[in-house]
Amino acid sequence: MFKTYEKYIFKNFINKFLIITLIFFSLIIILSVLEEISFFKNTDVNFMFPYLITFLGAPITLFEIFPFIFLISTQFLFYDLFKKDELTLLKTSGLNNLKIIRILFLISFSIGIFTVLFFYNAASKLKFYYTDIKNEYTKDNKYLAVVTDSGLWLKDEINNYTLIVKANYIQNDYLMSVVINKFNNKFELEEVIQSKRINIKNDLWEIENPTITKKNITSNNDKILFFKTNFNKKKIRSLFSNISTLNLIELFDLKKDYDNLGYSSKEIQIHLLNLFSTPIFYAALTVLSSIIMFNLNKNRSLFFHIIFGVFMSVIIYYINFIFNSLGNNEKIPAMASIFIPLIAISILTGIGLIKINEK
Repeated sequence: MFKTYEKYIFKNFINKFLIITLIFFSLIIILSVLEEISFFKNTDVNFMFPYLITFLGAPITLFEIFPFIFLISTQFLFYDLFKKDELTLLKTSGLNNLKIIRILFLISFSIGIFTVLFFYNAASKLKFYYTDIKNEYTKDNKYLAVVTDSGLWLKDEINNYTLIVKANYIQNDYLMSVVINKFNNKFELEEVIQSKRINIKNDLWEIENPTITKKNITSNNDKILFFKTNFNKKKIRSLFSNISTLNLIELFDLKKDYDNLGYSSKEIQIHLLNLFSTPIFYAALTVLSSIIMFNLNKNRSLFFHIIFGVFMSVIIYYINFIFNSLGNNEKIPAMASIFIPLIAISILTGIGLIKINEK
């Protein structure tokens, strides 16, 4: 059974959390809908369509800023406790600062598990629909890239020809063991080009020692064949980079496909580590915010707490962003890119918990 003071703290924290979440969600909607209206201004869609699209994409953005919602919610909880002098009343019931922090830690950790297992999977599915719908209205919808068990497949349309490209794997700037099928506008096969290696650093591919089959006649070429496409290494990478549209199971499947293909799965690995560390990250930020509130002057204004909360959020965001970027660029190991910021926050909270009951 939960004790009365535990129910009280739980109720107040959840109340603050929901209010702050609603505020941030409203800001996301307002800012995003302007972008969507601008995107669809030259298309023939219903005037409500940009608003619908906005609601599909907003939940995954909300998930990304949840850490800061926990941080700010904790500040507002303690602001109310200090303002109404309820902290003194709680302490007369046998509660101390450390117990309050422990309760908030467990609440945040539990919400973190829920957001990863349920909210994230639902939000990623909505983001998938969002991306899929918007792709229908972009100029790039005639290009396609897919990873399967058999390798990498590309579909391209250029100069009234359709290209179907199959490669076994990617190695640095090269597609390896490649077959290019070239179809005319009636989708009749006109040419097949095979090569062991193609440089795709630029849109103008460099096909090494191609074997060309045309009208049932096959010829070998010892020179480099330059071949114009709409794809290059950077664009292919970008087509696979929107991993926020994938749920946990799909992320594991894609990582397996990437590993089989020889394509770097570092970004997926970091994303998965981020997700698995989310509950402890939420809880650590809640504890850090609690410690800061216990050490601040209790007569500070609400405006100060808002500004301070935003300032802390920005600092933590950029620290995470820097380490994630280093991990994605393989400057540091994936584990280090996730856990160095988390360990740093944990050390700060550990130091802050010393003599916390004396505050």
